[in-house]
Amino acid sequence: MKIVDVRAYPQRYQEPNDRMMWRHVTLARITTDSGHVGWGECISQWPEAALAVKVLIEQGLGRVLLGGNPLDNGALFATMKAHDWWYGDTGMANFAVSALDVALWDLKGKILGQPVHRLLGGKVHDRLRACASTHPSKADLQDLADELAAHAGDGYTAVKVGFGKAGEAALGVDPKRDVAYVRTVRQTIGDDVDFIVDVGHKTRWDYAGGVRMARAFEEYRLRWLEDPFQPSDIAAYRHLREAIQTQIGAGERSWQASDYRRLIELGVADVYLVDPGRADGITGYKQVMDLTAQAHLYFNAHSWSSAINTAAAMHATATGTNYIVFELKPEPGPMQHELVREPFEQRDGWVTVPDSPGLGVEIDEAVVERYGFTAV
Repeated sequence: MKIVDVRAYPQRYQEPNDRMMWRHVTLARITTDSGHVGWGECISQWPEAALAVKVLIEQGLGRVLLGGNPLDNGALFATMKAHDWWYGDTGMANFAVSALDVALWDLKGKILGQPVHRLLGGKVHDRLRACASTHPSKADLQDLADELAAHAGDGYTAVKVGFGKAGEAALGVDPKRDVAYVRTVRQTIGDDVDFIVDVGHKTRWDYAGGVRMARAFEEYRLRWLEDPFQPSDIAAYRHLREAIQTQIGAGERSWQASDYRRLIELGVADVYLVDPGRADGITGYKQVMDLTAQAHLYFNAHSWSSAINTAAAMHATATGTNYIVFELKPEPGPMQHELVREPFEQRDGWVTVPDSPGLGVEIDEAVVERYGFTAV
């Protein structure tokens, strides 16, 4: 059995969970001479990046996979990493590797008739605790809090909100308003729902201001505070972690396991955010999971794109003992609810890990065609 075809499909769609903003991902499809097909995805985000990844997959990394045995996905991963050394092992290259690695795991599972989680050693969780991961859109603080309370009312036992987003929410701009917002949310959702704040790269905290804000938030018991500083400001992360009792999340903008190893060794965070559609696919994701477990820390699936990425993160997360919550988009959208025949849905605060072969998702190729694009 061998790989005979590798293709990529840039996708453009409007995201209901982000004020109908345009977003972009690139899907990868690997086919064998036996007719088996594996699907992968990377969160390429910008249109030019999605198109660039197509070139790298179809005219670069995909070609080194042709003729390879799809069961040897670990060796094929190493071959891809050896090939991309000249043009870098971050950015577009890592997007391409990530999409192809996910597709290889899906393909291997389908060939062997086994779910990916079993290929990774077996799941320790049949279901994962769901967190509603949101971008705020309202102007009034109580309306913003009510949005999150509505998700809790739908069954979610954890909610996450990103600061610094477009729209009328204006979070991450005025410190007094931010503290008032966190207080209003806690009063509205009650004590039993976990609340996570993602400060985000558009909100610029310095060290002193970050300490003041984090300490002001502590009264309202955040589950963790995410990305409070630019990722290069290691000193600020370390000082903040020593100054507060709230857990810190970091790593969203890291590319591979070696990046995470450095952050862990430097002691910057308690929860490490990793995305299989960015950080070397399922292979890289599992490596980061293992690093955090060895350090007695936590990992979090920062997977906010398509159902393929969600499935990849679910299978890997199910094999780990040190996850806290699993993020889901609460509102139905094209890449989550149209792309696959059976979308992932939380029930009573939990999402079930699929047991079907591969990733356990069936792709609607008509949807892939519908949302495809060829130029910026």
